[in-house]
Amino acid sequence: MSIFGKTLSAAAVGAVMLGSMVTGSVAQELKFFTIGTGGTSYTYYPVGGVIANAISKPPGSRECGEGGSCGVDGLIASAVSSRGSVDNVNAIISGLRNSGFAQSDVAFWAYTGTGTMEGKDPATDLRTIAALFEEHIHLVVLKDSGINSVADLKGKRVSLDEPGSGTYVDANLILESNGLSASDLTAEALKGGAAAEALRNGKIDAFFVVAGYPAGALVELASAAEIKLVPIDGAGADALTEKYGFFASSDIPEGTYEGVAGTTTVAVGAQWFTSAKEDEELVYKITKALWNKESRKLLDVGHAKGKTITAETALNGIGVPLHSGSERFYKEMGIMK
Repeated sequence: MSIFGKTLSAAAVGAVMLGSMVTGSVAQELKFFTIGTGGTSYTYYPVGGVIANAISKPPGSRECGEGGSCGVDGLIASAVSSRGSVDNVNAIISGLRNSGFAQSDVAFWAYTGTGTMEGKDPATDLRTIAALFEEHIHLVVLKDSGINSVADLKGKRVSLDEPGSGTYVDANLILESNGLSASDLTAEALKGGAAAEALRNGKIDAFFVVAGYPAGALVELASAAEIKLVPIDGAGADALTEKYGFFASSDIPEGTYEGVAGTTTVAVGAQWFTSAKEDEELVYKITKALWNKESRKLLDVGHAKGKTITAETALNGIGVPLHSGSERFYKEMGIMK
């Protein structure tokens, strides 16, 4: 459903219906806040929907603690599907979206105009609301593919995801750290379910995914085909983590995906960003709503990654300054000095 040019999540649609029952003077107090996420098959989008529900409180809602919303009065937040981290950062800076999720590495490079963003104007208005969860780099192949390392991708058909996604950025860095480049393979730009379907049908040999596990598209793929995750470890991973401090070695546990063994790979942080131009009071209230006890309940049941999204880790690995509204909240709560 769209309203006033904004695409709303299912939960927000219900919120608007409630809001339509109030008087015109109250309805005018509605505020919309978009959250750029990622492909619908991965982790950003469902987590974004949970957070959008948590921070929304349209006019006409029952009070917090009485079965109603505990979000920001008059706010309708919506999770918007996008191409991912780079797309979200660009949309925030251009004013297309109010906020969005991005990998910590992508956001830092954009803010400073360094790394993969060297030569571009620094996104100096980018600001952090919170660190959310850890994202693991998945390199997915069929179990009988004979691909057992990043080096084995040479000459193969590999999807690096769409340009504009954090996966695309990181896939190229992983290739580079292992002495390869996109020119050493047949690179495709498939996302989510399309990449999984192409692998299953033999149209590609491998694809990269950067997502908090379990990623929905991979859960579905593992239930329909015998797959494995290729380790991203050894000298190549060491070179990556030494050069870029945002990456860390981490494991995807056995049983995360049906029939798939535990796998060592590298991970980055997923964080929530906005613009310095967003109103301080509004972002303060949004941050406060994110971390209230009712939101805790929504996060715990809304997605498998939700339990790892905590106020105690909200400042972990942040390389982009906090928004002044979020900073005020964290100082009030004693989370930062």
